Amino acid sequence: MATENHSTVTEFILGGLTNQPELQLPLFLLFLGIYSVTMIGNLGMITLICVNAQLHTPMYYFLGNLSLLDFCYSTVITPKMLVNFVAEKNIISYAGCMSQLYFFLVFVIAEGYMLTVMAYDRYVAICNPLLYNVTMSHLVCSLLVAVVYLMGLIGSTIEISLMLKLPYCGVLISHYFCDILPLMKLSCSSTRDIEITIFFLAGFNIIVSSLTVIVSYAFIFSTILHISTREGRSKAFSTCSSHFAAVGLFYGSASFMYLKPSTASSLAQENVASVFYTTVIPMLNPLIYSLRNKEVKAAMQKTLRRKLF
Repeated sequence: MATENHSTVTEFILGGLTNQPELQLPLFLLFLGIYSVTMIGNLGMITLICVNAQLHTPMYYFLGNLSLLDFCYSTVITPKMLVNFVAEKNIISYAGCMSQLYFFLVFVIAEGYMLTVMAYDRYVAICNPLLYNVTMSHLVCSLLVAVVYLMGLIGSTIEISLMLKLPYCGVLISHYFCDILPLMKLSCSSTRDIEITIFFLAGFNIIVSSLTVIVSYAFIFSTILHISTREGRSKAFSTCSSHFAAVGLFYGSASFMYLKPSTASSLAQENVASVFYTTVIPMLNPLIYSLRNKEVKAAMQKTLRRKLF
């Protein structure tokens, strides 16, 4: 019977952010603006890093990949959400839904590990500056980025394979994109085992990466406090403050969404947290790194002068 129910589900209906018609257009304009800033910010950051030789360092190599991930996982979600604001029926096919979930998980898991690699990079730069060029060689940086994307692919493949095994009876997803928890609520059978498995997978990804970040920053702050001059401490702290802010935003919202039982929060709370890490964080990251980074601002000014004159 479960197999029969599963085979008849060929499409889902996305509930969206709101059922109030008068809010559809304002929300469409709001998220169109957010997505435009996200595209310009992240693609601009990637371009800036590529065309400026002074930014061809490990730190900005990782930042370029972070911008790529932000752009990708926002693009997996936001365009479909924008269409749903103006469409009569918010329909997504079964294959489209699972594809959206798969690629979202690839990019969001990879982002967590990319932030971890960036924390390690800052640890080496501040705690072992004399060995930085040797430790963070081009080969090492390439291998670290390859591992980041590999972790995203492995984690997403495991989780999507579990979701594909579920039989679905309902078609109305109480969310604005195909996410794990709303999809599990549509299953005909018990999802307890899958929910526990996904909880531990999410816990592994978040705890391992965040623990690495915490340990790295513990050493970083310890080293900064032992710098004798105030100017030296300020310079050292400025090199990692942007990353520290990005880490707090990402792990805070991700932990709220996935390190809890599926019934532990309301739909409104889940939507707010989801909007934050799927649309707002990808927009904020390039702003955080550009507004708080003297090298990025200098490279931006140099590029603009080159184009204008």
